[in-house]
Amino acid sequence: MKLFLGVDGGQSSTVAIVGDETGRIIGMGQDGPCNHVKSAVEGRETFIRVIGCCIAKALASRNSEGAVFNFEAACLGFSGGPADKKAILEEMLSVKKLTVTTDALIALTAAHAGGPGCITIAGTGNIAFARNTQGKVRRAGGWGYVFGDEGAGFDLTRQALRAALRQHEGWGPPTALHGALLAATGAPDANDLLHRFYTADYPRPRIASYSKLVDECANAGDIVAITILNNAAQELASLCAAARNKLFAHGEYCPVSAIGGVFRSNILRERFQMLVELSGATVTVPQHGPAIGALIEAYKSVDLLVTLTNLPEKEK
Repeated sequence: MKLFLGVDGGQSSTVAIVGDETGRIIGMGQDGPCNHVKSAVEGRETFIRVIGCCIAKALASRNSEGAVFNFEAACLGFSGGPADKKAILEEMLSVKKLTVTTDALIALTAAHAGGPGCITIAGTGNIAFARNTQGKVRRAGGWGYVFGDEGAGFDLTRQALRAALRQHEGWGPPTALHGALLAATGAPDANDLLHRFYTADYPRPRIASYSKLVDECANAGDIVAITILNNAAQELASLCAAARNKLFAHGEYCPVSAIGGVFRSNILRERFQMLVELSGATVTVPQHGPAIGALIEAYKSVDLLVTLTNLPEKEK
């Protein structure tokens, strides 16, 4: 039996899925994050352990204890990029065709089952990816929290804190965001919170997690919070259009999927959908999870067209 491997390696969890040459999924394994930013030695050890554990779990039904499995093709997508991971994987895996790429690309493949379309991702940061019928891929955004990431989680919290600081200093309108941020963090005032956010105690994901306060305040009717969400939706829709318009002609069908925690906000998501559909695209629900996207890319890398069957419930 020829085996194919797809892996989604993120900062919160890692998922591996193995399929055979017919497209039948034979197993899935999940473990913790594999993209650590600690010391090089510790990061490498964690990476190897987590990837190995996920693959072993995916192959558990094959009585894999002590066995070495040869993969016909494998695709692994990682947040933070693939540059420092391919050499390690070449040592770890016995695979004829290895593809190491970004988490955004496998998410694009998963959302549209390998077909043409566009995704806009807004989690801690942002990025938009598009692929047309000729297989050409373009991206927009993903510049990082200093120079970009408009509309994503970190930026929403940044806008909320800026609004709180303006109220604190008396040159901005009152907003429920001020009290919500102080209550959530325990800071005595907005100026103190600003300085806390500059320390190592508040890494970017932690700061981004407070973006949910913007949605809570907006749902309670706070005009400043509503404006922040509407502006974020506009930024993300513009990002989507920038990637899409490079590849799709005006009026050409292009499905768009919105991915990431920011889109849990009904206000933001509905505004985003309205703006995208006004531009002529169609917003659709992602067809699969990103690990399935990685597996599809593994099949594509050896020009094998299959219909996936026996999909795990979590990845459908």
